[in-house]
Amino acid sequence: MSDKYLEIANSALGKKLFSAMGLPEPVALDREDPQQPHKLSGQVLLGSSEGGLFADQIEQLLQTTDLQVNRDISTAGEARGQLIYDASGIASAEQSVQLYEFFHRHIRSIKPSGRVIVVGLKSTAAQSTEHGTLQRGLHGFVKSLAKEIGRHGATANLLLVDQIGDAAIEAPIRFLLSAGSAFMNAQILTAGSPVTAAEGDWQQPLLGKILVVTGAARGIGLAIAEVLARDGAVVIGVDVPQAEEELVVTMRRLGGLALPLDITSDGAANKLRDFCAAQTPSLHGIIHNAGITRDKMLSRMTDHQWNMLMEVNLGSVQRINTALLETELLDNGGKIIGVASISGIAGNVGQTNYGFSKSAVIGMVETLAEPCAARGITVNAVAPGFIETQMTAAIPFVTRQMGRRLSSLGQGGLPIDVAEVIGFFVSPQAAGINGNVVRVCGQSLLGA
Repeated sequence: MSDKYLEIANSALGKKLFSAMGLPEPVALDREDPQQPHKLSGQVLLGSSEGGLFADQIEQLLQTTDLQVNRDISTAGEARGQLIYDASGIASAEQSVQLYEFFHRHIRSIKPSGRVIVVGLKSTAAQSTEHGTLQRGLHGFVKSLAKEIGRHGATANLLLVDQIGDAAIEAPIRFLLSAGSAFMNAQILTAGSPVTAAEGDWQQPLLGKILVVTGAARGIGLAIAEVLARDGAVVIGVDVPQAEEELVVTMRRLGGLALPLDITSDGAANKLRDFCAAQTPSLHGIIHNAGITRDKMLSRMTDHQWNMLMEVNLGSVQRINTALLETELLDNGGKIIGVASISGIAGNVGQTNYGFSKSAVIGMVETLAEPCAARGITVNAVAPGFIETQMTAAIPFVTRQMGRRLSSLGQGGLPIDVAEVIGFFVSPQAAGINGNVVRVCGQSLLGA
């Protein structure tokens, strides 16, 4: 369902009317060009605190793109589009003024759909307790800044490095500057040492790779499959037998393989594993997208509503992971991606079952990330907020409008916004991104 309010707000007449009435004016977001995905262009102003550790490295890696990188921060007012600030050197309250001075001078130069990236250190990588204390302050700074610039369709995100000198920061920097991060706002990514070699083509990073997407016939799962195929992957699309015709048509269009399968049925995990093993000795990744809702106040919820949801959203995920990890299919470069929800972070009325299952997906990331890294496998998750799907289209009108407007970007996301973040997570270049859970919600006020 289209967002008529957003469409009117961005029309010539609507802009005048909404401005005169003092109504919110959400900006239509720039998203990836399907013909030229991952292309970076425009101007970036790169600043650094005294003792910043990453500015020189960032400048060098961006020289391989079409971006114009400027480190002259002496002038203000010129429209830059993107700002990057290396705040890793800030280690005292007095030094924090450097952060203020840079953004106070240049934040007005951000264009609509512009990007702000702040780079800092995870507390474990800080050089002292004082240093770690000030680096933690970057969380609150970025989240507050994101709320200031979100009304212009611009985003601010924080990249924390947890291994000085060895972290793979190019992939997250490039992604956060790209149109693919359009609905990712006020988030914190952690980059560490790559678990495998971080190599690949930036325009088609998944060329020759095979990945599984569950729930691939429609909605967010379909968008994930389309993005992965765009980036060069062969997708094994899995969905229930009732959706077989739709799934087969979609996978044929994308050059992928269809596997009609009820992932909750007996032996389903082994059937999926064996199907993958028959195609390749090296599976690049599994995206656990399949999920259902069975909303009901807990006092009225039946055990069937609870158990059915757990089987789809959680039990099948655990069994599939176990089956795959009993083999070496994912070793040395594999990716496990969970699809959580902001309901699993903030909770939601009538969703005790759903919230439990999606919070458990986050638990999967937290518990599997370290042992999987030892095998060259990364584990990450996305937590979507209000995304325009058939499910949200069925929500009552007032509730739907509230879901759209109660975010810094003032609108709902699209399935492709979730898919783009997953595409980044599964790219070979993101081998240093492990154990992350990223909300794709436009900085929703729910649980912010």
